[in-house]
Amino acid sequence: MVPDNDMLFEGIKDGGARADLLAFLKDATKPGAPQQMAQQGGMKGMGGMGGMMGGGPDPNLKKLEPGIQVKAISYCRDTYRVTTADGKTRAFWERNLRFKTDSSKDGPEKGAPAIMPAGMMGDRASVIFAAPEEITKMIEPRC
Repeated sequence: MVPDNDMLFEGIKDGGARADLLAFLKDATKPGAPQQMAQQGGMKGMGGMGGMMGGGPDPNLKKLEPGIQVKAISYCRDTYRVTTADGKTRAFWERNLRFKTDSSKDGPEKGAPAIMPAGMMGDRASVIFAAPEEITKMIEPRC
């Protein structure tokens, strides 16, 4: 929804959930709006938000869109750089990038890891591999 940014967020596909979020944001950003609204559960019950916050169902990672299919990972000092099939490279501070595996029927194909958002600020993500042995093979130390 925001062109030319590096935030890993695929959007909210459900129109009703998207409308609810926009209404919430409109009210929450009005001058004089109470600051504690979100802290007191103001976003509870927003149906489509579960996936964005990590509470939704796990996505099927067998067929990946270019923006989430990882092609290369390099590591230099305290930063990982993840390049996806769409040609974009995103930098992540080492504590903000998690490496995971998913060998289930919905996990990624062998040799085709996926990167998924893991934080509200767009600064965290998880790279999901089909098997543990793929992780070290994919990361190239390069500055």
